[in-house]
Amino acid sequence: MGDIKKIRRKYSKPSHPWQRARIDAEKIILKEFGFKNKTEIWKMESQLKGFKTQVKELVTKDPKQRALEEKQLLDRLYKLGLLNKDAKRENVLDLINLDLFNRRLQTIVFKKGLARSVKQARQFIVHGHIFVNGNEMNVPSYLVNRDEEMSIVYNPTSQLKDEMHPERQRIMTKKEEKKIEVKAPEAPSEVKTEIKSEVKTEVKAEAPKVEAKEVKA
Repeated sequence: MGDIKKIRRKYSKPSHPWQRARIDAEKIILKEFGFKNKTEIWKMESQLKGFKTQVKELVTKDPKQRALEEKQLLDRLYKLGLLNKDAKRENVLDLINLDLFNRRLQTIVFKKGLARSVKQARQFIVHGHIFVNGNEMNVPSYLVNRDEEMSIVYNPTSQLKDEMHPERQRIMTKKEEKKIEVKAPEAPSEVKTEIKSEVKTEVKAEAPKVEAKEVKA
């Protein structure tokens, strides 16, 4: 038997462990995108760094090989929804971490309204309630392709498929609450006429007369 293959780390840690600005930024990202821990953030950052390194290395390649690898990289990034169809290799260097975060399956499930929060979206994915392109996908950090984005649905055998499931009850946003006008129920026409007649009779009613008495000196 051969030796066990050593599993290498697929990300690089920050150069300095105690950087206040970076730590504060990572706290915001953890809350906004629902990452499990900072390791997932570092994996996304390392993946983006790999794309940019690949672009920089194209300069040293043969022109024919450079054109081939450049087209393959741009096609891949377009397929992932990170670049436009007419993008150039210089545009790869303009990509930021948030571009990758927004293409994660967990983020897209939340934005499509299949979950009420990013943490709930992660729970649905890990528990096998989400299908991508007809297949179960339980990896929250999976980068969704353009073609697969419209195929993200609930698992056909999941209880969440039922629209009346309590976890699918939609939370109305503030904008939707403003659109709803609450009106008091109107009284029937017969009741209105009676109220009007009573008001008229009360107005017509005269005040009681007070008899004046002579005061003798």
